[in-house]
Amino acid sequence: MHYPTYRLSTQTTELLAVAGLQPLDVESLVLRAVTEDIESGVDVTTMATVPGNQRGRLLLVAHEVGVIAGLAVAAAVFDVVCGEDCEIAFAVEDGDRVAAEEVVLSVSGRTHDLLRAERPALNFLGHLSGIATRTAAWVEEVSASSARIRDTRKTTPGMRSLEKYAVRAGGGVNHRMNLADAALVKDNHVLAAGGVREAFAAVRAAYPDVSVEVEVDDLDQLAEVVEAGADLVLLDNFSTPDMIEAVHRVGGRVRLEASGGLSLDRAREVASTGVDYLAVGALTHSAPVLDIGADLVITGEE
Repeated sequence: MHYPTYRLSTQTTELLAVAGLQPLDVESLVLRAVTEDIESGVDVTTMATVPGNQRGRLLLVAHEVGVIAGLAVAAAVFDVVCGEDCEIAFAVEDGDRVAAEEVVLSVSGRTHDLLRAERPALNFLGHLSGIATRTAAWVEEVSASSARIRDTRKTTPGMRSLEKYAVRAGGGVNHRMNLADAALVKDNHVLAAGGVREAFAAVRAAYPDVSVEVEVDDLDQLAEVVEAGADLVLLDNFSTPDMIEAVHRVGGRVRLEASGGLSLDRAREVASTGVDYLAVGALTHSAPVLDIGADLVITGEE
C-alpha cells in the first residue's frame, strides 16, 4: 500500500505503517518538534563550531537496560532534517530488550544535520522506549497468570497513537483508541442516566454493535450489570478479596478488568485473582524516559 508523505523515506514510511502508525501524522508531529528548535533562527552553536562541509556518523546509544520503541519515529526526524542525504542503519528492532551502552541506531550524514536532528530524535525515542520498558515490567510481573496489561486514554495530547504503539512494543494491549471504539460507562454516565442498569441499557439501545464496558464500585453493582449483559466490567478500586469474589460470582460470563490504585508491586497479586485485564494509566502518563544518548564520530568532509 502506498502512503503519501512529503519528506519520509520509503523505508521509514513502510516501518511506520507496519507498526500501525499513520506516516503523515508522524511526519506532521516530527515537523512540529523540529521547528521548535529552529523557529527563531538557526542552531547558533553548530553554525559557529562545526565546519559546513563536515560529515559524521551519529550513534544513538542506550545508557541503561530497557525495551526499545520508536525507532522509525526517530528515523523520521532524520528524514525530515536530512532529506535523502542521511543513511540510517537500525541495530535493533522495536520490542527488543537492550543492554546498557548498546547502539540502537546509527545515522551518517552532514554533521550540521545530524546535530540538528539529534535532540528531537532522542526525545521521541527515549519517551516511547520508556513506555515500552515500563509496560514490559508490568507484563513480566503478571506472566504467571492469563491476565493482560492494558493501557488507558491517559496519554500526552497529540501523542496517543505513538504512546499506545509503545505499549504494544512492551507486550501490553491497547484499550480503546478513541471514544468511538467502544463504550465505557463510568460514574458520571451512571449519574446522568439515573443508574448503572439505565446507563448500560441506553448505550446498548443507541449503539447495539459497540462493545460496552461498565465501571462498578461494589459487588452489588457487579451483579446488576452482569445480568444486564455487559461485555466487560471494570472493577474500580476493588480490594483483592473483592476481586476474588467478583471472579467467582461472574464465573467467566463476562471479562473483568481491575483498575484504580494499582501499582507494580501489587500486579502479581491482582493478576492472581483471575481478572482478565489490569488497566494501568501509569504506562503512559508516568513512565520515566529511557536514557538514550548520541555519540558523534567525524568521518570526513564533503
